[in-house]
Amino acid sequence: MTSTTSTTRPRRARGRLRRRVSGLLALVIALLSVGTLYTLFAPQPQTAQAQEPSAQVREGEQLYNNACITCHGTNLQGVEGQGPSLIGVGEAAVFFQVSTGRMPAVRQEAQAGEKPVRFSQEQIDALGAYVQANGGGPTVPRADLGGGDVAPGGQLFRLNCASCHNFTGEGGALSSGKYAPDISRVNAEQIYTAMTSGPQNMPKFSDRQLTPEEKRDIIAYIETMRGDTGTATNPGGWGLGNIGPASEGLIAFVVGIGALVGVAVWIGAKA
Repeated sequence: MTSTTSTTRPRRARGRLRRRVSGLLALVIALLSVGTLYTLFAPQPQTAQAQEPSAQVREGEQLYNNACITCHGTNLQGVEGQGPSLIGVGEAAVFFQVSTGRMPAVRQEAQAGEKPVRFSQEQIDALGAYVQANGGGPTVPRADLGGGDVAPGGQLFRLNCASCHNFTGEGGALSSGKYAPDISRVNAEQIYTAMTSGPQNMPKFSDRQLTPEEKRDIIAYIETMRGDTGTATNPGGWGLGNIGPASEGLIAFVVGIGALVGVAVWIGAKA
């Protein structure tokens, strides 16, 4: 009896040990399986990767370093007393300033005037792409700017633009040596980018203030004022220099007084 009991106890102990080892192995296998499945099917983490700048942006950077960095700084941050920051101005400001010859500036003055253009259209696009990529801001419109409505465009022009640019778009003097330029020679893209970038004393008109459709209406009105040949159309008759009521009043005075004098002389001679 005693020998049988002593034999049974080691067998039970070995059985419990095997069950424990088996359970431990099953747990290890289960953990390895879960880890393998997670590695295979878990989503990969998104990591930020620096994008290589395009060839156009690299060309624009070279142009910027050659012609603009002295006044506008190495990181578009501007240089005090020499040039403003270009952060946030976008390619729209670059297109307007460079395509009209105002930039690069030759000297510090109250206002940069229009000059012969130094860069080609491809170079202007590259310079704008560099400023847009590093500073952001308004872009140059890619859609056709034609097809605007002249009637509401005239109302918007008289409300927002005529106080500085004159009713005929020929500009006028402002304070501190500044002036509103003549807009009879600028194209549709330059008018649009001037409205979105706000050069010099001109306010910046966002799409909330003037929608893209309203900007096209203003462009249509300006183009109607100057006509296809660059001279203003005058549906009411002779434009008299397109300088407003001053010339009209002068002509009316000269013609009116001359007519009155002529009538008086005729009456006196007949009497």
